[in-house]
Amino acid sequence: MGRRGVAELPGGVVIEDRTYPVTPASMTVKCGIITGELRELKVTERVEKGSDRVVSPAKLTGTLRLENMSANRAVHLVESRFLFIDAHGQPIKLEPARADRPVTFTTYGRERLDPGQDSSQPVDVEVPVEALQANKLKEIRLELSYIPSPFREETVNFVVSIGAGT
Repeated sequence: MGRRGVAELPGGVVIEDRTYPVTPASMTVKCGIITGELRELKVTERVEKGSDRVVSPAKLTGTLRLENMSANRAVHLVESRFLFIDAHGQPIKLEPARADRPVTFTTYGRERLDPGQDSSQPVDVEVPVEALQANKLKEIRLELSYIPSPFREETVNFVVSIGAGT
């Protein structure tokens, strides 16, 4: 666990980032015809220095890069969801006051991958407090929703002649 960013609020209250390393920090993703990687993963929460009161709950951040490995299918990326799995294989739930939001692919051009094309998307998801406790978190699961569709390129030839201009 490390401490990096520091901010001072009015009244002399100091807020600092508490960073938890994710090991491994990068990993390969393979989901059907889509491959890629999660990289630069870390968990950060903001705490009040001295009291250790959590000001901003923990978030998993990094980059999700996806590539369409199909030779003849385009994919429309819908969303991805991260689940934090405990030692018994069960999802660890977020606290009631926090929302479990999917990572959506809404930026124009990032949601469609033609064959061989790739796209990167920032990851910024809420981490359950329970997942930060020793020996609670076994794995992080990525659920990826996408719609494959046939991809075709065709050529059309036109028979023409070009005569002398008039």
